[in-house]
Amino acid sequence: MPSSDRRLQPRRKPRQIRAELTRERILIAAAHVFTEYGYAAGTTNRIAERARISIGSLYQYFPNKDAILAQLLIRHIDRGTWTGADRLDLSPGTLRATVQALVRDAIDSHSEDPQLLRIMIEEAPLSQDLLDAIDRHGRIRTAQIRDLLTRHPDVRVGDVGTAADLILFTIEMNTHKMMAAPGSVPVETFAAELADMVTRYLRGD
Repeated sequence: MPSSDRRLQPRRKPRQIRAELTRERILIAAAHVFTEYGYAAGTTNRIAERARISIGSLYQYFPNKDAILAQLLIRHIDRGTWTGADRLDLSPGTLRATVQALVRDAIDSHSEDPQLLRIMIEEAPLSQDLLDAIDRHGRIRTAQIRDLLTRHPDVRVGDVGTAADLILFTIEMNTHKMMAAPGSVPVETFAAELADMVTRYLRGD
């Protein structure tokens, strides 16, 4: 269940450029501190010191480090909106390239420091704001993929809407796992194999 208390809510909504810049400094500093020290040792004092602000100033924006981490993850999710869909070639024979573009976009949007990505996935508390961000991202991306599948002449699936949901989940979950815990498989090999798998499904091979 998502947390409904105010512990995860940012305290101050920036209304001026200066306040927005301070909030951004806090988030950037927190990302560096969590990566360097880990989440347990990534205290608000260390974040404030890295951001070069007082601890009191930090608390004007965020009540604790849980709220900061939650905001980092929400920002990560919201930045994942795909902007390259309208530039794809949807002519016959290009389905593999279309899927490859989907996979590459997912990899690029998760190309942050692997340790920070892992911390965000494992440690971020479940809040209503986070659930809303996940839902918002999912609806946007599913609609984009559904539109691509509907217009591509090589797609052979029974239900385009279901296929879009399956593809989004398959690409994003596998990409999260790969980028958060890099292993012995090169990223390019991972991308090629994942694109091949999804392409075969869409073509009905």
